[in-house]
Amino acid sequence: MTSLLARLSLAGRDPRAARRRAPVLAAVAAVAVSVLGLLGLGLAVVVVQTLDPAGGLPVAESARVAGALWLLAQGGGLVLGSGPLVLAPLLLTLVVAWGLSSAARGVVRAYDVGDGRTAVAVVAAVTGTHTLLTLLLGLAVDTPGADVDLLRCAVGGAVLALLAPGWGTVRESGLLDAALGRLPEPVRPLLRAVLAGLLAALALGFVMVAIALASDTEGHAALTRALGGAGAGAVGLIALGALLLPNAAVAAIGLAAGPGFVVGTGTLVSVHGVTLGAVPALPLLAALPDTQAVPLLAFASQVVPALAGLVAGGTVGRRLEQGGPVVAGLWGVLAGVLLGAACGLLAWVAGGSLGDGGLAEVGAPPVATGLAVAAQAGIAAAVGAVVSRWRSRG
Repeated sequence: MTSLLARLSLAGRDPRAARRRAPVLAAVAAVAVSVLGLLGLGLAVVVVQTLDPAGGLPVAESARVAGALWLLAQGGGLVLGSGPLVLAPLLLTLVVAWGLSSAARGVVRAYDVGDGRTAVAVVAAVTGTHTLLTLLLGLAVDTPGADVDLLRCAVGGAVLALLAPGWGTVRESGLLDAALGRLPEPVRPLLRAVLAGLLAALALGFVMVAIALASDTEGHAALTRALGGAGAGAVGLIALGALLLPNAAVAAIGLAAGPGFVVGTGTLVSVHGVTLGAVPALPLLAALPDTQAVPLLAFASQVVPALAGLVAGGTVGRRLEQGGPVVAGLWGVLAGVLLGAACGLLAWVAGGSLGDGGLAEVGAPPVATGLAVAAQAGIAAAVGAVVSRWRSRG
């Protein structure tokens, strides 16, 4: 291992060697991410199936389930007998993105990549390799009862394999700092403010989901008992709920902003009213209200966009190097608007479909959520930026 690192370090000093070898290593790293990820996910599915007293699924079927989850996490889709299944488990999506980003960063670090041409070659190698592997996986898990949407899988895999390695590459190579250095001074504080506000909104969304689940432990237990004692089903659904927790947190942001969220056409939860219909027997859905009355948590959650806006505004007000409170307030408004756009994009990514008819739409409405968060967070961010800038100068 030491000799290999030494050779890589020596090769990294030669720009021509880096241009030749870095894309090759990037392609190998992309293959490793997919192989290791699928092996880990497949092993988890196999372990869950062993808990089934009836024997569970065979290994081949367990591997196919793991492959389908891997495709769904990247924005892919399946066509089942009940209709299209398009819902990315965002926790698994984050794991895939982290793996691809780490792979690209490792290549950049090994070859000391610092020029744009080699960086583009690294990202292109990871993107092309990962997209090809995604297509091959789609062909492998395709069955008559669960057709794989190859076009959607290819596009989703390509987008994820472009964004995640691209981010890792520009950060590790220093190209990101160089690009931001050429932009106007307030841009960097503005981006940090939007990120801080988005993380605050997501954290509060997770808190809302946790409170809703904790307040209805009986419903959670009832859904688990409805499986008839099958250990594999109980553990599998709990694990699936864990993978969907980020989706639930984004739906909670939609509830806090006002538009609410839907679980099919029969279930709507918002601050304006609750409509309950038939939903899948997923323990995570025990967080839904038990009655048609708007829960107290929904009213209390309306402070979430404002709190996220205050975090964004406070960040931009502290980090600005020039300008007074008025200028900071204007930048705070822009930070709140961009935060709303980010929340709308997250709502679009976190939503999807669980079939035709009554479950054709799941999640918060992206446009309405983005506009509502932008309006509320923009005002709060302006106030937070003014106060933060005034205090920092005082």
